[in-house]
Amino acid sequence: MKIKAFISGEPYCQNKNRGNILGKKRWSQAIIEATQNLPKITSDCTAEIMFVLPKNKYPTDHPYGSDLDNLLKRLLDALNETVFSDVPGKDGAIVEVTASKRKSSDNDPPGAYIKIQEIKLIEADCAKVD
Repeated sequence: MKIKAFISGEPYCQNKNRGNILGKKRWSQAIIEATQNLPKITSDCTAEIMFVLPKNKYPTDHPYGSDLDNLLKRLLDALNETVFSDVPGKDGAIVEVTASKRKSSDNDPPGAYIKIQEIKLIEADCAKVD
């Protein structure tokens, strides 16, 4: 199973303590709505996440943007209600994660690109090469 999606919206961290306090709830809802009809993960998997953050997520006192670990926490918790809802341990099924962030632009709106791939699919692809 391989899942690829773009979740449109302004990414928020798990704990939001300044700015738009309601934004975190809207972001969680956007994640759920964008992934509710995707296939379900059923075994261990890898995840690649690219957050596209608006410029306001890079204030002068925090010039590198929102913390990746906190962005991941909110995203994965929301995915537990959709793509990870059937696998034991929910997002604990992720055995490897790659995460990054970049600033949005006119051609690259805010949101998150996700790619989740079950390990048995990766192993099957490797077996074809041998």
